[in-house]
Amino acid sequence: MKFLDSIEIQVHGDKRIELYEGDLTEVGQADEFDLLVISAFPNDYIPTSSSLIGALYRKGLSVGELATDKDIDLRASLSCWLSKELNPEHHGLVFRRILCFEPQTRGRRPPEVVGDIFRALTPILAESPDIQKIAMPVVAAGDQGYSIAGMLEPLLDAAIHWLEIGLPLTRIKIVTRNSSGSINDALRVFDTKKKNYRAIDLNSQVIPVQYDVFISYSHKNSSESSQIERSLRDVSPSLNIFVDRQSLNIGSAWQPEIFETLDRCKKVIALLSPDYLGSKVCIEEFNIAWIRSRETEQNIIFPVYLYTAPLPTYMKYRNFFDCREGDTSRFDEAARLLVKLISKV
Repeated sequence: MKFLDSIEIQVHGDKRIELYEGDLTEVGQADEFDLLVISAFPNDYIPTSSSLIGALYRKGLSVGELATDKDIDLRASLSCWLSKELNPEHHGLVFRRILCFEPQTRGRRPPEVVGDIFRALTPILAESPDIQKIAMPVVAAGDQGYSIAGMLEPLLDAAIHWLEIGLPLTRIKIVTRNSSGSINDALRVFDTKKKNYRAIDLNSQVIPVQYDVFISYSHKNSSESSQIERSLRDVSPSLNIFVDRQSLNIGSAWQPEIFETLDRCKKVIALLSPDYLGSKVCIEEFNIAWIRSRETEQNIIFPVYLYTAPLPTYMKYRNFFDCREGDTSRFDEAARLLVKLISKV
């Protein structure tokens, strides 16, 4: 592959987004990476002559076969699934796993949900910290027919912001095809984004705490959210609580308003339930809080287990406050404990 340009992310260590031209199936050992991101139509892994799936098939790797035995399937909420570790016989390939992005699974346009790639990576990286370098084409810009410019801009927006808040990756390699039109479009978008990007050194700035508590909840659990808010105010009337009652833009590749608010909160209550797991905004709130906890080494998340749900491993806290099944009588006790924890921050 030929290196074209890079964007340096100047927070949380040495992190870069790199742009290349070339063939992702012809990468040498010197440029190896841990995980390859590909895109596909829902449940369609036919190896066409023009697709990356086809190029992998010609190398002896069938995405269709990997799909029959997925390691993690997040398509219902985050448009992605993760393969198991690749077998040693897949010679000539320099990565260990595939993350398949199927943007039209949930009936939305790929540019609207490209941020799901990074939302899906958060629980994956929590369980597989050895994944530090990823590579991808300009997803959905092949057989799915979307333009390089239309996909690369939201892809870069999401990549920049997730690396800025601390997503534990060191390199994101984006590769465009060997054609003059594709390369020129990619360079134009990448150069514009690079010029507009101004890294904020969060380590040199002290962001004032404006909220004591951020209540993260599914709007289907609004009643329970209001009850725990009342319990908190009964225990400490002066407590500064943020409760989002607006519907955020679920079609956005990145939610800056979530990060800006979460970064100014001492604690985040997560009201865990099946509806919580089914909410893209809730998952984004939890993931941002989880990354912030990891970076600051503080227990920022206060998990309240509201209703039994199939929690992913990284959400399974030993010290969760058990209010199953909707046992709101325990909210006063939870509020007293949380206020006590906040007083120590």
